[in-house]
Amino acid sequence: MAVKKHTPLDRVLGRLDTLDPVNLANLVQRLAKERALFEQIFKTLQEGVLVISSDGVIEYANAAAHRLVGMAGDGLAGQTLWRLIPGLRPSLLDDAGPEGTFVTREFELSYPEQRTVRLYMVPIPGDEPGGERRFAVILADVTSDRQSTEQRIEDERTSSILLLAAGVAHELGNPLNSLTIHLQLMERRLKKLGKGPDAKALSESVGVCREEVARLDGIITHFLEAIRPTPPDLAETNLTDVLAEVLKFQKREFEDRGIAVEAETPESLPPVMADRNQVKQVFFNITKNAMEAMQPGGKLKIRTRADDDSVYLLFGDSGSGIRHEDLVKLFQPYYTTKAGGHGLGLMIVKRIMRLHGGQVGIESREGMGTIITLQFPRKDRRIRMLVGG
Repeated sequence: MAVKKHTPLDRVLGRLDTLDPVNLANLVQRLAKERALFEQIFKTLQEGVLVISSDGVIEYANAAAHRLVGMAGDGLAGQTLWRLIPGLRPSLLDDAGPEGTFVTREFELSYPEQRTVRLYMVPIPGDEPGGERRFAVILADVTSDRQSTEQRIEDERTSSILLLAAGVAHELGNPLNSLTIHLQLMERRLKKLGKGPDAKALSESVGVCREEVARLDGIITHFLEAIRPTPPDLAETNLTDVLAEVLKFQKREFEDRGIAVEAETPESLPPVMADRNQVKQVFFNITKNAMEAMQPGGKLKIRTRADDDSVYLLFGDSGSGIRHEDLVKLFQPYYTTKAGGHGLGLMIVKRIMRLHGGQVGIESREGMGTIITLQFPRKDRRIRMLVGG
């Protein structure tokens, strides 16, 4: 049987009824100081700390816990944890064991911002036998850890694809070149045979073969561009000018498809540091996707805005939209919802945006269209960040 150790304070509390007023006052002051010390320690912790009853009622919450759930002041005291984070109660209480055991879970919070939180819950020792159990709950924000892990997995996956692509490109490049040469020779011989029915049929077949060879060569080229983009040659860039060039180049195709373009792009948009040609590729891929997602009579709306940190471009189409289950797969190589698509356009967009320190986001609803948001760091903000670091 374990012997319970007593601290000096425990021994003093055991003789509480024998203390005179002076010693009692000293004891109260000592307890107040210790309480203040522990309160200060809990306030400085980055992890959220809660004390809850078996019914989930929060008896204590430190400052970090309030920040994590977006509640100011002492608003958590008296709240029920299960109401704040639905779905936790059954899984936590079912797994809660005796003293010394702990339960851990991960969940996502969408307020006050999107984040991933890891929860630890352990019974508090020292409760009276047969009394109500109480638990200590630790909340840790692991959003950056999760994102870093996902980024590392994606980088490892891309590296493995790169190795595979190098081998595939080498193995396919020479046969494709050989096929192209032989098809050209066949076309020359067919021209010498005259214009008979058989020659015409063979010539059409050869033409189809050449188109397929060119398509395969294009797939390899796009794939290598997607996984081995060249480092951006950054220079001060006006995104409005770059977008205007891309829309001018595509104007005829938009008109032929019967699609209207409505662009609000003020010249006063703050400059960014960017590679002009790579940004052109980003804009072209996005507008091309939007064009192919719409029927005649569709409309592409382009809006821009800026805040103290970033410049944003929003591309909204009136197409058929994207199913929710397909959204998470859009940046995967070779995943496409379009017939004849190679599934590399958005992967290239994401890689280029990342190299520019930016981000790309997608919102879509079936039957209502899709909005793609590009976020570029402002030139002046980028400089302030470097100096401040």
